Amino acid sequence: MHALDILGDPVRRRILELVRDGEEPAGALAATITDEFGISQPAVSQHLRVLRENGFVTVRPLGTRRLYAIDPEGLREASEWLSPFERFWRGPLSALGTELARGKRERRLAESNNQPHTPKKE
Repeated sequence: MHALDILGDPVRRRILELVRDGEEPAGALAATITDEFGISQPAVSQHLRVLRENGFVTVRPLGTRRLYAIDPEGLREASEWLSPFERFWRGPLSALGTELARGKRERRLAESNNQPHTPKKE
């Protein structure tokens, strides 16, 4: 399965968001996904299996629990595939950054011009 096929599913994307900051137990993931998407625990397990088998998450047994975490390999594959297309959003995002900075500068100048001038004491 291609990395973007994996990421195309909203349930799998949500699971990745949930483990983005560190390990999460399978039970907690299943509870959250079941609440948010209304799918069964076995369906959540299938999504976890797809993520694991395709290099997006790792699983670490801890007693009877299974802790899931991000595996950067799958994300790297998706990033590599998207890389040639970055030019389509990099330029507009850079232009947006320039416009935001220009707006901040103009506001700062306007605020400083509206304040009464106080002479320096010598």
